[in-house]
Amino acid sequence: MFYVSDIITTPPAEFKSELQQRVYEAFGAMGIPFQRVDTDPGITMEDCQNIDAKIGVRIVKTIFVCNRQQTEFYLYVTSDDKPFVTRDFCGALGIPRVSFAQADKLWELTGVLVGATTILSAILPQAAEVHLVMDRQVADSEWFACTDGTATCFVKIKTRDLLDKYLAGRLLTLI
Repeated sequence: MFYVSDIITTPPAEFKSELQQRVYEAFGAMGIPFQRVDTDPGITMEDCQNIDAKIGVRIVKTIFVCNRQQTEFYLYVTSDDKPFVTRDFCGALGIPRVSFAQADKLWELTGVLVGATTILSAILPQAAEVHLVMDRQVADSEWFACTDGTATCFVKIKTRDLLDKYLAGRLLTLI
């Protein structure tokens, strides 16, 4: 049975990463209320469905891609049921073809391991050059749910708080 805790409205007692700590510090400093659940590692679609049921909203899918030269990196947030089609993604942005970035670059630039990719990484200084891209449908939804930088904790916030407070000052491209 996949474990999902009851809803929690306080930060974790102990942080598993620098990013996770920064996320909750930022929520506090920016006055962003949140709900979170602790889980077993949420990797598969079935895992995420269990999390969705508890948190009351669907977890977004966040993809980390780069150009062939590995000089341009993109965090793309979309709905979990939308397939990622590189041709469509690249066409919408007017960029050459992209592919999935290496796990070491994911860690270096966003502070997360595979399975915990999140736009909340944008708060890290080393993520400043990563292009943030979001599906319009996700940006228009009332709620936003994603990992907090770990594969064992998922957080839900108002999408407007994410866009207007958390990502304030960062360029976000909607497609």
